[in-house]
Amino acid sequence: MNAVPIRILLVEDNPGDVRLVREYLKDSALFLPETHEAECLERAVDLLKRVRVDLILADLSLPDSVGLDTFLRIQQCSPDIPIILLSGSRDDEKAVNALSRGAQDYLLKAELSPLQLQRSILYAVERVRLTRALRESEQNQSKLIERLREQAELLNKAQDAILVRDLENRILFWNKSAEKLYGWTESEAAGRDCVDLLYRNPDIFAAATAETMEKGEWVGELNQITKSGDTIIVEGHWTLVRDEKGNPKSVLAINTDITKRKALEQQFLRAQRMESIGTLAGGIAHDLNNVFSPIVMANDLLKFYIQDPEGLEILDTINRSAKRGAEMVSQVLSFAKGMDGRRVNLQVKHLVRDIEQIVRDTFPKNIQLVPRLSEHLWTVEGDPTQLHQVLVNLCVNARDAMEDGGEIRIIAENVRLDEQYAAMNIEARVGPHVRIEVEDNGGGIPKEILNKIFDPFFTTKETGKGTGLGLSTSLAIVKSHGGFIRAYSDKGMGSKFRIYLPAKTESDGMPLPVEEPDLPRGHGETVLVVDDEAAIRQITRHTLEAFGYRVLDAADGAEAVSIYAEKPDGIDVVLTDMMMPVMDGPATIKVLRRFNPDVRIIGASGITGNGKIAKAADAGVSHFLPKPYTAETLLKAIRKILT
Repeated sequence: MNAVPIRILLVEDNPGDVRLVREYLKDSALFLPETHEAECLERAVDLLKRVRVDLILADLSLPDSVGLDTFLRIQQCSPDIPIILLSGSRDDEKAVNALSRGAQDYLLKAELSPLQLQRSILYAVERVRLTRALRESEQNQSKLIERLREQAELLNKAQDAILVRDLENRILFWNKSAEKLYGWTESEAAGRDCVDLLYRNPDIFAAATAETMEKGEWVGELNQITKSGDTIIVEGHWTLVRDEKGNPKSVLAINTDITKRKALEQQFLRAQRMESIGTLAGGIAHDLNNVFSPIVMANDLLKFYIQDPEGLEILDTINRSAKRGAEMVSQVLSFAKGMDGRRVNLQVKHLVRDIEQIVRDTFPKNIQLVPRLSEHLWTVEGDPTQLHQVLVNLCVNARDAMEDGGEIRIIAENVRLDEQYAAMNIEARVGPHVRIEVEDNGGGIPKEILNKIFDPFFTTKETGKGTGLGLSTSLAIVKSHGGFIRAYSDKGMGSKFRIYLPAKTESDGMPLPVEEPDLPRGHGETVLVVDDEAAIRQITRHTLEAFGYRVLDAADGAEAVSIYAEKPDGIDVVLTDMMMPVMDGPATIKVLRRFNPDVRIIGASGITGNGKIAKAADAGVSHFLPKPYTAETLLKAIRKILT
């Protein structure tokens, strides 16, 4: 064992005792002493200010200090340095008192031996070493805990969902953004198998995990599920974490929600696809016209030469097929040309009357058309033939969806789209519109294909019963008129198509008898607006404050509940979206009703199928706003629920 260097301050006024201690220290093989000497307390205090020592050997009887005060003065100057007291007389009470106040040891000079002194010094040094090591460990641990807390706070402030799982896929860490994205709180997710929690298809997860284990990281896209069962798309960046020996320990996953971005990409791709198909279809259509024209003319000519019934029947089949092909070509050309046509001021009610006549004359008798037209409909500027085609296409689709009969409802009314509505619908323009609804009570459209129905050549009909161009052509026509279409449907719930066309409130320079809406104002009531879309919260706040309301807002149900819990008697109305992350509308409403069974609630959703409305009703919502909604609709709904 190597000797340990040690710096010692010897406080002693007796030269004989000084020489004795020197001899005892010199004979030690365990440490290498460096001795500093002071003959009085004042000299010792001065040395301690200038010299760093590891140990103090002090006599309690000095020229300028006697007894326990000597120890206390030295200890006050150097509280962290061990002190071994040397005494010329036995005084058990003094010894106990000194030891209880922190002295390392109390030795009698008359009984002092080299071994005893060296052993006492070694104990003192070891104690200091252990104390310092413990203190450093505590300090390091404290720093590690602060640093970890800081990192955790940073991770919780990150916009991405950050989670750590062990090699058995159990979740070890789950930040706040993961709570918002997936809906599971940290306490709910901790220790859970992430495969059971987030994946419907474990094969994709397994493949990504295998690559992470092999290469140390993985980057890619994944379909995951939230607590509410919704499917989301995330871009994952996974990293394999190793321990100090280099062995795999856990996987750090940083997942970014790209669901909306992917939807936007799909819109762009669909627009490009439609543009490409339109260009291609236009060229094909012109060539097909050249093919069909001689067929139709030759068919008419052959009727003069063929007289037998069987031959005439064949010609009739050829004629019908050729005309059907020509109609398809006409639709393709309309789609490809961008729907340019003549524009005149027209009344929608005349179009609807024509459609009513067609349905009555050509549709099965078990299908009824029920028109409901508002008085004094505004005029729209458009091509009557093209808009007529839009309504025919929608009614034909409704007919085909009701094989056992049913009802087609056509509703036309004036609506004013305001900033509130335009902020919630990127295609909308502020101003007067005529809204035409075509609704049926047929089998409905499955949710998974609802976003495809306007794609050209997409059809769910049997071969030969549909071209897949009806809705895409209708969409192109409406867009060319400066309007837009919204489709609402779900399997077994029927379908509803809403067409918005810009309108004129004057006809031939004469104002139409239309009353401006008298929008109800608030009187300082407080409205809690709950929506995960910041733009909707902002425009709704602006609208309500402009009409005399006070507004609180929340980005999700959990935040709304927290706000409401603080002031349940100070909130008059809650306007909540029905579909949100973390805590959706129905769950939020149930919790709010526990605070106050009489809380006034207005539900809002962009999906207005009967199932969603029924779910809202089950949650206790009697007032429901389909999104997007106008300021007028919003203000009237709030005034109605307040009164």
